[in-house]
Amino acid sequence: MRRLGAGLAALAMAAGMAGAPCAARGATFGEDLEFLQKHVEVVVLSDKAGDARVAVVPALQGRVMTSTAGGAGGPSFGWINRELFASGKRLEHFNPFGGEDRFWLGPEGGQFSVYHVKGGPFDLEHWYVPPSLDTEPFDVLTKAQDGVVTQRQFEVTNYSGTKFQVKVDREVRLLAAADAWKRLGVAPVEGVRMVAYESANRITNAGREPWKKETGLLSVWILGMFAPSPRTTVVVPIRPGPESEFGKTVVDDYFGKVPAERLAVKDKTVYFRADGACRSKIGFGPKRATGILGSYDAAGKVLTLVQHTFPEGQSDYVNSQWKLQDNPYAGEVANSYNDGPASPGAKPAGPFYELESSSPAAALEPGKGLEHVHRTVHLLGTQEQLDGVARAALGVGIDEIVKVFGK
Repeated sequence: MRRLGAGLAALAMAAGMAGAPCAARGATFGEDLEFLQKHVEVVVLSDKAGDARVAVVPALQGRVMTSTAGGAGGPSFGWINRELFASGKRLEHFNPFGGEDRFWLGPEGGQFSVYHVKGGPFDLEHWYVPPSLDTEPFDVLTKAQDGVVTQRQFEVTNYSGTKFQVKVDREVRLLAAADAWKRLGVAPVEGVRMVAYESANRITNAGREPWKKETGLLSVWILGMFAPSPRTTVVVPIRPGPESEFGKTVVDDYFGKVPAERLAVKDKTVYFRADGACRSKIGFGPKRATGILGSYDAAGKVLTLVQHTFPEGQSDYVNSQWKLQDNPYAGEVANSYNDGPASPGAKPAGPFYELESSSPAAALEPGKGLEHVHRTVHLLGTQEQLDGVARAALGVGIDEIVKVFGK
């Protein structure tokens, strides 16, 4: 057991929430926004035309709950746990509210975990998300039509007893379409609708002691939760090379081996089914990751691309494996999780799927910081319109993506 997925499924079932109605199938952005505003304050970012919109909730660590490329009546891309919001309850271990860009810290497991009780076993009973990353708000410093800046300072303690004074500065900003196309390195495609935004997440050592590898380091960990479909496929470009030099091509044994019919490695690309029907997860180390991953929903004709900070030459990434580790800095840069039943016959926590990225481990002197940027781009169009974008950004065309799993 390694990361979030196991905890989500089991804890949601324990709370009696599994299978509960979450983001409605086919919900519009306006419908999701109206629902959210009944429970929390929402900062809505938008372009001048009002087509590209992003819903940010400061009370949940400044997370992006959902977004759209089609105004109020456009499709809502984020997964929202409506049942949990409506219940007004707060769960002991973790509150899976959803959201397509949320701020967490790594590592989740190991002797430097900030989620497990000191000295206890690495199991769900002793796994807790710190309130500062779960239910406590970030303060709004500034907000504008295209951006909002939040901040929070708090303390977390790792499994080994090291205390960290952490200051987080988080800015969510909507990108103009021209800027987003440029950052993708793709020429604009006429007729394609787009929403693009990024979160810039800076953690600062607000204490008096340096953060050292011997006593544990933190990292920025950004997770995006999206509504799945039977025809959604995650696509991850990788750097090829022998495992003796580059490490595992794909880490695929978080909850047991991912079934062969759900994972395919072809040339320089890894494909992963994101249908919300089988709990599974994959990950990529720093010698395999390329700084981009994405997904294509063939039913909704939505291409989602995630770009993230990936500094060259960095090899230390926190290891979130749920056990005492021989190498606590042999972790992963990028991950994808597919929700599903935690056991045969059980109901899933969502369902949803995730696209995730992590910063390098932060060995920071007092007053020094590290920034990690996580960019999300959703594109709506025909298969023909999106094909060239997928080829340029992910290295494979839409036709290749949809054929991988026979859908």
